[in-house]
Amino acid sequence: MRIDRKLKWALVLSGGGARGIAHIGVLKALSEIGFPEPSLVVGTSMGAIVGGLYACGMAAAELHRFVRDEFDITNYLDSFVFKLAGPLGRVFQAGQFLGSLATGSGIDSGARVLTLIEKLSGAKSFNETRIPFRCNAVDLSNGREVVLRSGSVARAIRASMSFPIFFEPLREGNMYLVDGGLADNLPVHIARAEGFKRILAVDVGNFRIIPGSDFNTGYKILYRSLEVVLHQLNQLKRSDKPELLLHVSGKATPFAFFKKDELVAMGERVVRENEDTIRVFFSRSFGARAAHWRHIECGISPGYEPEKFKGEVFREQTP
Repeated sequence: MRIDRKLKWALVLSGGGARGIAHIGVLKALSEIGFPEPSLVVGTSMGAIVGGLYACGMAAAELHRFVRDEFDITNYLDSFVFKLAGPLGRVFQAGQFLGSLATGSGIDSGARVLTLIEKLSGAKSFNETRIPFRCNAVDLSNGREVVLRSGSVARAIRASMSFPIFFEPLREGNMYLVDGGLADNLPVHIARAEGFKRILAVDVGNFRIIPGSDFNTGYKILYRSLEVVLHQLNQLKRSDKPELLLHVSGKATPFAFFKKDELVAMGERVVRENEDTIRVFFSRSFGARAAHWRHIECGISPGYEPEKFKGEVFREQTP
């Protein structure tokens, strides 16, 4: 099937905590197969981090190398309690969690993360990126979604990833910006508003049943509570669907930053296993085929295990 090398298409990357590392695997596999680069990258939260750095010029292979060889999340957090394990760690975590609620606007200031993103992005502004980039955040003052498209890319990413309580909001003028996933964790509408008719979205924010034994810290309980609320809201309101949606879902939690290799492999696998369907998206004949589909969904099952993965492809036809 012939690939349209001049195709203008948009890539949308969801939030999902540590699961967003899988976006690197998706980008890596798309590049290695030889699909054309996107004309626009949109991201939220962790998708904003990966997508923003990619748009600024970090190749997928470079992102993979950094995450594999250099990235340790605890090195970029202010709070020492995130580095403590076991019962003692949970005691300190609970104490700092309550202290943060009483005296501050977040457990972590986000200052170290911002410094890292500024370094990796080359301190670029939006008009200096290699590929046009957009991300979203939410203004706590009025509760509205904000689409970030000007100024510092690093500060925009820092705003988009500011999950409440964990990170302090980012102040920009009169706005207090927090995680864009609170408004839309897969902001396809941003790419649509930019005029794109062909959109590939990657969703790593899968909602699944998890055992009660996972709720062993206050911040995990808070995150899960917000995850439940956001899942219900997104189920109700999501109407703007991409032409191609890749689901990368597995057993990794939003806190599983130590599963870097597995998460990258998951992203690569979903592309490799669904390469034929993805080729349709990039082909000149896609327009004719799309007339019979509202959208195409590809993914791996929630019970994913590397040695057992077989892959699934879902096609939803119009009535």
